[in-house]
Amino acid sequence: MKIIILGAGQVGTTVTETLASEANDITVVDSDIEKLDQLKDRLDIRTVYGNASSPSVLQQAGADDADMLIALTSSDETNMIACQVAYTLFHTPHKISRVRSPDYLTRGKLFGRKAIPIDEIISPHQEVTDHISRLIKNPGALQVLDFADGKVQLVAVRAISGGPLVGNKIRTLREHLPAVDTRVAAIYRKDAAIVPQADTLIEANDEVFFIAAKKDIRQVMSELRRLDNAYKSVVIVGGGNIGARLAGDLESQFQVKLLERDPIRCRALSEDLNRTIVLYGDASNKELLLEENIDSTDVFCALTNNDEINIMSSMLAKRLGAAKVITLINNPAYIDLVQGGDIDIAISPQQITVSRLLRHVRRGDIVTVHSLRRGAAEAIEMIARGDNQSSRVVGKSLDQIPLPEGTTIGAIVRDKEVLIAHHDVVIHSDDHIILFLPDKSKVREVERLFQVGISFF
Repeated sequence: MKIIILGAGQVGTTVTETLASEANDITVVDSDIEKLDQLKDRLDIRTVYGNASSPSVLQQAGADDADMLIALTSSDETNMIACQVAYTLFHTPHKISRVRSPDYLTRGKLFGRKAIPIDEIISPHQEVTDHISRLIKNPGALQVLDFADGKVQLVAVRAISGGPLVGNKIRTLREHLPAVDTRVAAIYRKDAAIVPQADTLIEANDEVFFIAAKKDIRQVMSELRRLDNAYKSVVIVGGGNIGARLAGDLESQFQVKLLERDPIRCRALSEDLNRTIVLYGDASNKELLLEENIDSTDVFCALTNNDEINIMSSMLAKRLGAAKVITLINNPAYIDLVQGGDIDIAISPQQITVSRLLRHVRRGDIVTVHSLRRGAAEAIEMIARGDNQSSRVVGKSLDQIPLPEGTTIGAIVRDKEVLIAHHDVVIHSDDHIILFLPDKSKVREVERLFQVGISFF
């Protein structure tokens, strides 16, 4: 696929690295020649220096025959104009744009074929907000991923010594929870992937990915660790787009305090939010945190646009007694250094954005893609098409499907019914299949497996 990526910032760079590794023809446009040179030195891509919305620059980038344009510059206006130019002058088939301002996003008639021609809007701030919100609403989870419009969830938890299933084989899960159907999709032990089998022993500190209907998630979690009590109090640091949106999302269910260093922003937030307590101050101020009872806080979220402030304030809050610490980190190099110590969960906006983009780049009937383990693994929701003559999966039981090594099917959603994957389940046409790939290099094999033969048409 021939793809033009506008913007070589942190999100643009992560998207470029991901897509360039999958044999796509990538051209990156940016007005910073140094960033372009750094990308070109590392990756097999083309680069074009210039204004991303300029018709001549887009033509130079190959917009005449590009399959897709992904606008990821730091300017909403540049992104939107670039999509308009690509549509009007070059008839680019598919246009994806990052739009961050809520003022644009809340205008329902602003985007579309008869308005600004953007086929898919990416709002990293909203994606990150939703991701953190799910974590807070599922205490103890490291990740919570939705599939099939939320009917099914893939959840990652850290197995803790004392959990009923820890030290036992996976097969005993059914004995412990006879009324709940679930499947362990993957296990990571000391960062190495283990393909789960019935006889696989779950050990303390394993990172376990399991899949189940949304209503059963808490029961399955209780088998792997002592369930955390439902959270009540949340402290948010940073009143930018993400912090403000998260406070607005949580304030009806939790006691929310928001710390912001800018007094003007503080005043605006206090007017916009209903039940959130907005505080003017510095999150690295020990006395302020103690005054606000940080030692009895359930969740501390550091969400400023400065990694160093987020990391240092999170470490301070944890050492002062905050039960759970969630930290927004833009620099990927920092995530491995800090996660698992004082910081419980490190959030990467780039990986969350990449997950949203991948479903548009993947071939076949892909509904959802989640990029996991810093891009090394993926969870995918695909639709099975065809019949038993034209498809290699339809009409086959799961034990008859030649999945790539390590790949597992976790669940099937058929109409409104959730079927957890067992060896004798037979795939029907239009089933939504949820797969876990610990090695994302197997994605192309999975896509080919689900391709429909010509006889179907």
